[in-house]
Amino acid sequence: MSKEIQSAVDNAQIHDEIENVPSNTSGNRPFASVLEANMTRRKVMAGSLTVAATSFLAPAASAGWKWGHHKKHKELVGFKPVAISDVVDVSMPTISDDYEYQVLIPWGTPIEPGATEEYNGDPNTRPSAAQAALQTGLGHDGMWFFPMDQRLGMSHKGYRMRNDAGMLCINHEYGVNQHALGKSMPESLEDVRLSQNIHGVSVVKLKKTVRRGWKVATSKNSRRITANTPVAFSGPAAASPLLQNPNGNIALGTINNCGSGATPWGTYLTCEENFNGYFGANGIFNPTEEQQRYGFSETGFNYGWHLFDKRFDLTDEDYANEQHRFGWIVEIDPFDGTQKPVKRTALGRFKHEAIAIAESGNGRIAAYMGDDQRFDYCYKYVSEKSWKAAISQGESPLDEGSLFVAKFNDDGTGEWMELTIDNPVLAARFDSQAEVLIYARVAADLLGATPMDRPEWTTIGTSGEVFWTLTNNDRRTDPSQVNAANPEFKNTDGHIIRTKDADDHMGTGFTWDIYLLASSTRDTEGVFTDPDAAWADPYGRLFIGTDGGQPDGLQDQLVVFDTRSETPEPKRLLVGVSSDEITGFTVTPDQRTAFVNIQHPGNGSPENTNFPAPFDGTTIPRDCTLVITRKDGGIIGS
Repeated sequence: MSKEIQSAVDNAQIHDEIENVPSNTSGNRPFASVLEANMTRRKVMAGSLTVAATSFLAPAASAGWKWGHHKKHKELVGFKPVAISDVVDVSMPTISDDYEYQVLIPWGTPIEPGATEEYNGDPNTRPSAAQAALQTGLGHDGMWFFPMDQRLGMSHKGYRMRNDAGMLCINHEYGVNQHALGKSMPESLEDVRLSQNIHGVSVVKLKKTVRRGWKVATSKNSRRITANTPVAFSGPAAASPLLQNPNGNIALGTINNCGSGATPWGTYLTCEENFNGYFGANGIFNPTEEQQRYGFSETGFNYGWHLFDKRFDLTDEDYANEQHRFGWIVEIDPFDGTQKPVKRTALGRFKHEAIAIAESGNGRIAAYMGDDQRFDYCYKYVSEKSWKAAISQGESPLDEGSLFVAKFNDDGTGEWMELTIDNPVLAARFDSQAEVLIYARVAADLLGATPMDRPEWTTIGTSGEVFWTLTNNDRRTDPSQVNAANPEFKNTDGHIIRTKDADDHMGTGFTWDIYLLASSTRDTEGVFTDPDAAWADPYGRLFIGTDGGQPDGLQDQLVVFDTRSETPEPKRLLVGVSSDEITGFTVTPDQRTAFVNIQHPGNGSPENTNFPAPFDGTTIPRDCTLVITRKDGGIIGS
């Protein structure tokens, strides 16, 4: 292996190790000890899960879509799963025999035809910063498909959502320097700008053609949102001095965009996760308590942005509060390219992984969010008004509401504790609600929230239950947590937890159980670990993408569950390529086309894979989106 390739692999591994170092030293009771009392309790929610919410709206249906009718299959998840023995070439994906895929928008694809040149993976070059600002970025992650509407003729009323055209909003989480720049560290501001421009979000128009399948089309709303795009703040913390710099520079950019979601009013929500890793120190750095809690350090994740861009230098007093401008959920209008992305501060500042929105019977919304770090927390936001009322009054449903953090009890119940300055515990520590939200992690510590095993994606099932993927946690140090009822002391495989809120998502109480321990699949053909990306369809299927070393020689996978079954059984629809991650999932309104991402194939090393190019050992692998369809034209997952 060449020094350059070894550097790419090492850089990626270092990135993963650094970003997952726990920063919670609160001493709150860990979830492991709660799990001990509940591991064998599989029926705690049997009553509550059999009754659907009064008016449930899953995120996938939240843009006003009318789901296509289809014939019921004998099995909800009836496709032929990929067997372990089927995976013989990890330089290319392996998909179920009942399915096929098309590669779409790999890193370097122009966001519109002719916008710039395409980067094709040439190992001897990289895009310029200017080109990268007009190309799809690296680190394809969360995404959402927003269908175009098709106006009906005079004999019909209204419109219907199209299945062959729409705007795709897609996150670009990260790209390590060796992959993105072809070098281990930036050597100039131009290098930093290139790295910054492969981050953020792409908004592209997709259209299906008869001969070429799906392709990028022209739209006035296509755009790149990068680390240097002007953004706006809204909500309780928008005017806080903690979001203003002595320099007076305007707010710019979004970074480390991981999971995502969509709103009932048809906008995209992108989540800023490991934002701390892009900051560093050019001088002596003595972190505050708050900086330690958010994981800031002298070198960050070794991106080196602070060496040439003062915004990311933790020791530059002119930019003292730049760090507070990241760690938010950002709202983007896919159909209006003139609008600034808006950071919604009422949703709190932490390492947002994803967001799933449910609508109650009175039109108010509940948003469920995980803080992706070992020993961090599960959150919920509840709007003050119905979303329709808020929008009709020129307000955002995401600006006025309450933020809660979860406490899990031993008896299968839980409590949503509000992060409010009205609580004397928080009033003794913070001066305003803005501070509570900017330092949401610290506030949650003070309330005694339950530390979890890396809460990542959330999605909402057919009865209003919320599925939370907890990817893994091997950092426990207390041997007393190992016992017959709780063998997950080193939870290297992760698990999925299921919660059900009281009062149609509006209550402060919930019930919970363990939907699946991934370790329980190890001796089965359906073995999978490290659950991450998640999406539940309106019929009872649960799609899970994985992020971590898979057993039995497998790469990361996309598996499907039938949640109506008493015994969760993962069926493997897709296996990715060497050292990748399977992430992001979205569908067309008729659910006959799905989009899923291959992230960091080969960890950027062409010796592992050259995907989407055929294997040649030299072409730089590129993150890309796969368009997945059943060969018989059926529903995805069936």
